Amino acid sequence: MISVETALDIIDTNSTPLTPKILPLTEAQHHVLAEDCISMITMPPFRQSAMDGYALNLNGTDSYTIIAEVKAGDAINPKLQAGEGVRIFTGARVPDTATTVIMQEKTKKSGTTLSIPNDTPVNKNIRPTGEQIKQGDVALSKGTPLNAAAIGFLAGLGITTVKAYPSPKVGIVVTGNELVAPGLPLPDGKIYESNYIQLHAALTTMHISSITKYMVMDDYENTKNILQKGLKENDVLLVSGGISVGDYDFVGRALRDLQTQELFYKVKQKPGKPLFFGKQNTTTVFALPGNPASSLTCFYVHVVPMLQRLMGQQNFGLPRTKKQLTNSYQKRGDRAEFLKAQILEDQVTILDGQSSAMLHTYALANALVYFSATSNGADQNTLVECMLLP
Repeated sequence: MISVETALDIIDTNSTPLTPKILPLTEAQHHVLAEDCISMITMPPFRQSAMDGYALNLNGTDSYTIIAEVKAGDAINPKLQAGEGVRIFTGARVPDTATTVIMQEKTKKSGTTLSIPNDTPVNKNIRPTGEQIKQGDVALSKGTPLNAAAIGFLAGLGITTVKAYPSPKVGIVVTGNELVAPGLPLPDGKIYESNYIQLHAALTTMHISSITKYMVMDDYENTKNILQKGLKENDVLLVSGGISVGDYDFVGRALRDLQTQELFYKVKQKPGKPLFFGKQNTTTVFALPGNPASSLTCFYVHVVPMLQRLMGQQNFGLPRTKKQLTNSYQKRGDRAEFLKAQILEDQVTILDGQSSAMLHTYALANALVYFSATSNGADQNTLVECMLLP
């Protein structure tokens, strides 16, 4: 049995970004750039008006003659003498001979004569050429997540495709004769299956959409065949249950017989001790505990950082912070613990109902309080480490 920290180090060592792909910009949101994105144009490509108003060639007076109009998209560049100006609109090209743009609310116009305040400043309301970026500059660097603003910025530079890391294909193998799909009648001895649904939800929160479900009965040959299929079809395979030491837990044996490399099995943590991590060729596999809360904790602590690495992200794992504990907690045993908790402003409360089978408490939690294997817990008002749940 290894420590949480050793497990995370092994996952880190065995996780590399997926091979980048060229993606249309319209499909690239939530992906991460795999190379620097270079601007092919200067932006803005001309002096641009930031206001609706008048572009003037100031001459120190308060009266100007308006000789033309420039709308956004016009290619004209009127030559203004001192004391002349043009009606101009936001985004339009400012004439080279204009020395300022005054907003229309500060002016009075009668015919072609414009009156303005005497204190009108020079170079006001003009976006200079190249204010955002110059041709040949790096628009966005490798490793930048493509959010809505990034997509809009690149589109404004005329870019239509980017080289980015793809999202992984993830398979979820659900094991257990006792499981029934929600919505069906529940016979005696059965329970509704929830692990696939919660793992699917957690994956979609990470913007992973290629998710395949595999159902396995408690039968060795069926388990082996389904695992073999899942390992071939996915970048990551998550197995829910069947990894413990019961008579009908066939996942470990099947993975060994399929020559899956075991990188670790069992982690010194609570919940989630019976966690398996391995590889077969380029596919990584996690065999998660069957208890729902244990399964979700292992996903957040161990699977999330690996998925983030595959997708080329720069920050790994759930965000961490320290908060003041409202209720004392006495830790027993020598395993690290992840406790469902609720943060409110600068304080955190460890919730009741920490059983590895209980999702109700998880549904109310927005954090996990982490105590290392060597910790004895914490007294009230002590600062404790918290992992922020999505």
